[in-house]
Amino acid sequence: MASAGLEEACGEIRGACGHPRRLGLLLAPRSPAERQQIRAAYRASFGEDLAAALQRGLLAAGSGQEDELRKVLYLWALEPAERDAVVAREAVEGGATVAGYRALVEVFTRRKQDQLFFTKQAYLARFRRNLDQDMVTEPSQPYQRLLVALAASRKSHHDEPSQHIAKCDARRLHDTKNGGAGSVVDEAVILEMFSKRSIPQLRLAFCSYKHIYGNDYTKALKTNGSGEFEEALRAVVKCIYSPSKYYSKLLQRSMQCAATDKRLVTRAILGSDDVGIDEIRSAFKSCYGRNLADFIRESLPQSDYRDFLVAVARGSAAS
Repeated sequence: MASAGLEEACGEIRGACGHPRRLGLLLAPRSPAERQQIRAAYRASFGEDLAAALQRGLLAAGSGQEDELRKVLYLWALEPAERDAVVAREAVEGGATVAGYRALVEVFTRRKQDQLFFTKQAYLARFRRNLDQDMVTEPSQPYQRLLVALAASRKSHHDEPSQHIAKCDARRLHDTKNGGAGSVVDEAVILEMFSKRSIPQLRLAFCSYKHIYGNDYTKALKTNGSGEFEEALRAVVKCIYSPSKYYSKLLQRSMQCAATDKRLVTRAILGSDDVGIDEIRSAFKSCYGRNLADFIRESLPQSDYRDFLVAVARGSAAS
């Protein structure tokens, strides 16, 4: 953004800080990079951090319809590592639930390994706790074991994924699914692979699996039934293999519940922002034949929170 544009945006945002609806419509169409430019310019212009100002507004607000909008605006203004630290802490504090584990899976699969380092540092700085240790529960759960394996990966995401390794891994995935135990995968093989491969390398392995065997690995996991580990593995693989499709489906599911869970909607929209809202719009159209902004408008009751989500779904077209 040009300097003049930043100054103008900062002035508008400062004037809207006490008005969540106005603020939401100002911030919704901004890309992650633009929001961080605005945050830096805001600090330079007014001597305070925009995210901190939004957090104060969130803490001062009483319970009501604006709460979730104030919360998402606060998270919207944070840097990715800070945002992930807050999301991860909420997941950990929620206990050993499927929803909590899936939120952690989303954090660990949408970031490069070097970016995860900053997430863990932000978590430590904010909460004085170690994220890797906080994920460990007793008795251990399938999601937790997969997360620990992903967290242990030290493979550089700057390395080019290897097609040869991907093909070998695809065959290992196939063999462990179709060997002696029938419908049960060899958990040790999966955990070893996840702990030694980067996310791009795993994604390439799943692509190779489909190319070699003619179907997605997730479908193979459903053949002849599956247990708790296989169910958790399917969710992790979906998140890694096609993030745009994963978050499109998460958005659709989060708004089709009898009682909309706004925390799930917020999680879905934050993940969509990381993947890229243009990709999400395209994937949503491909999956459901619907315009994402129209779907949100029709699925949620009228509110400032809904209008913010609609503006996000429109992306730069809303500005």
